[in-house]
Amino acid sequence: MNEPPNEIAIVEDDPNLSSLMREILGSSRWRVKSHYPDAESALADLAKSCPPVVLMDIQLPGMSGIGCVARLKALHPATHVMMVTVYDNSERIFDALAAGASGYLLKRDVPAKLVEALEDLVTGGSPMSGAIARKVVQHFQKLPSAPDTDHNLTPREAQILGMLAKGSLYKEIAAELGIGFETVRTHIDKIYKKLHVRTRTEAVVKFLGPQ
Repeated sequence: MNEPPNEIAIVEDDPNLSSLMREILGSSRWRVKSHYPDAESALADLAKSCPPVVLMDIQLPGMSGIGCVARLKALHPATHVMMVTVYDNSERIFDALAAGASGYLLKRDVPAKLVEALEDLVTGGSPMSGAIARKVVQHFQKLPSAPDTDHNLTPREAQILGMLAKGSLYKEIAAELGIGFETVRTHIDKIYKKLHVRTRTEAVVKFLGPQ
């Protein structure tokens, strides 16, 4: 089995936090390929070649991190982007996910959670700080039922999609439901086809967004 990607770029205008993340990653298997203080310099450098993972702040000078994610994903769809930010309001969360981010980590959780979150990110997860995950779950629970927009999902597919929306990893879904890892993949492939999406993020955004 191929080793998950270990190169990473950081887009963060706070030099202290940027330095802290590089220090944390320096003692892990991750290698920081480059780091940038703003979206513009990041896009100029990463347009042609981008590492498999990018850590992205939201509040940047000039273009926002959300705008940077959208442009970066258009250039490199396979790149995993995790937001690292102080913002925990629902609008920012869903704007970031809609732009193409796959994870959302609060800055206060960086020292304890950064490496673990990156491992989740590259193995199919959507890592989120606990406070963020609670907001996503609350949003999901408040959504009105809409039988005409259920996309003909089976009860099992709807269950798995709900677990994806809460940030569960494929292996966690398999363990909780008592089914095989490949069975989970098969269900998720069918979910993507029914929702007319290609990625986990698109599926979650479509599922949790306004009905």
